[in-house]
Amino acid sequence: MRGDVEWGSIPGLVRSAARRYGETEAVVEGRTRLSYAGLGARVEHAAAACIAHGVGPGDRVAVWAPNSLEWIVSALGAVSAGAVLVPLNTRYKGAETADVLARSRAKLLFVTGTFLGTSYVASLRRAAGEGPGHGPLPGLPHLEQAVVLADDAPPAFRTWRDFLAAGERVGEAAVRRRAAAVGGADPSDIVFTSGTTGRSKGVVTTHAQTLRTYGIWTDLAGLEHGDRYLIVNPFFHTFGYKAGVLACLMRGATMVPQPVFNVATALANIAAERISVLPGPPTLHQSLLDHPARDAHDLSALRLVVTGAAVVPRRLVERLRGELGVATVLTAYGLSEASGLVTMCRRGDDPSVVAETSGRPVPGTRVRIAGPGGEPLPPGAAGEILVRGFQVMRGYFEDAEATAEVLLPGGWLRTGDVGVLDRAGNLRVTDRIRDMFVVGGFNAYPAEIEQRLGRHPDVAEVAVIGVPDPRLGEVGKAYVVRRPGSQVTGEDLIAWSRREMANYKVPRAVEFLAELPRNAGGKVVKGELRGHARREAADRA
Repeated sequence: MRGDVEWGSIPGLVRSAARRYGETEAVVEGRTRLSYAGLGARVEHAAAACIAHGVGPGDRVAVWAPNSLEWIVSALGAVSAGAVLVPLNTRYKGAETADVLARSRAKLLFVTGTFLGTSYVASLRRAAGEGPGHGPLPGLPHLEQAVVLADDAPPAFRTWRDFLAAGERVGEAAVRRRAAAVGGADPSDIVFTSGTTGRSKGVVTTHAQTLRTYGIWTDLAGLEHGDRYLIVNPFFHTFGYKAGVLACLMRGATMVPQPVFNVATALANIAAERISVLPGPPTLHQSLLDHPARDAHDLSALRLVVTGAAVVPRRLVERLRGELGVATVLTAYGLSEASGLVTMCRRGDDPSVVAETSGRPVPGTRVRIAGPGGEPLPPGAAGEILVRGFQVMRGYFEDAEATAEVLLPGGWLRTGDVGVLDRAGNLRVTDRIRDMFVVGGFNAYPAEIEQRLGRHPDVAEVAVIGVPDPRLGEVGKAYVVRRPGSQVTGEDLIAWSRREMANYKVPRAVEFLAELPRNAGGKVVKGELRGHARREAADRA
């Protein structure tokens, strides 16, 4: 049955999973082993606390934390109270997070304590601790509550325990009424994703779109009750949350969240927890295969791998099947503006189809390759990938102009990606019109990086491109024109960037030029920079 019909909404899915899967393990985190019935109870408790703290239908609630049980409970609790979830990238710095919180007008924030040696609260307070407001962060006047997912919190912030305690005064019936009032057409989340202008845009997706999309994903992937799923893809990403948490809720699979990808930890988890499902970017699977201690771990339970986000070497598919005995290896293509899923390979596809394409459009979806004037192109011709289907976003949050640029008459979505369809309907993504590159599975947008680098006092002009990297697939390289009299070095700019932006956005190399190459219209010709980078790489080889 279609997910949007069967469950109606994400709160409906949570209640259904609690009833259907009862004592099946839902989440395993360290020594904590929580059943589906227990997870359902915790989500209802969190929803009650959200209601007690004034969260109403349609209010935005943000989560800035790594993969964890608390992320799952706080996010699903907020959505069950009728809120719209705003997941925040854990690689954001304080200023980046404050910007999204301000533009989404988030009413409530759940934030981790210290993660990877960084105090997220301190980072956010530096960015938004001053302003006209009177809440926990005066620079964010719409933010009424900030909850630290830990046992202690600074003044004006609440601890997770204190936050939950307020829910005791909200009756179960009130919580159930609020959850039941959430409809399929209501927005379920706003995922902020950068674009060519360098300004992030909030993709609005509904409950019905989400449930139908990931009901299809679970069917095509073959996720089953009893599967044990190591969720390494971050929850702040569409794929980690929806193809991870929500997909497991749909089928009664066990979630094993891993907050940071570490090969040794992943190998230990796969062996100890008998992990059977492991989606992730190709670099993740490559690193598992190549780890010197791989043979010391029992990986025999692993049966399903779904990958994408970059070119998948055929050799990788063959090694997963041959060396690890993974029965099903699939590739897929999607983007946030289409709920994260457009095409997908099918079980039984030839390894060449899995490695060389991203599969065929999922049910209810059409894909067209368009020429420069928007005309349809035949199989084998390269052009912009257009998508039409139930999963295409409502639009960008409060940004009609940006929405009009990508949503065409007739419901077609301009993806900004270049691709080719073969005669069987399989899609091969060949390039990115918008210059985006993928760093270890994370989308990096040159315009956004250029905008931030341009704030450095010694940078007059900058252009960023993606260059190949053996470990991460691609990384950024910055071509910089110094301001007159400046002696800034590449090392200086990289160190500065690490303080100012998420790590995956930081250029790994900087080259200084007297001027950037431009065309007659004054636009930077990035093709020349890419050619220069290729020649440089060839000279070093």
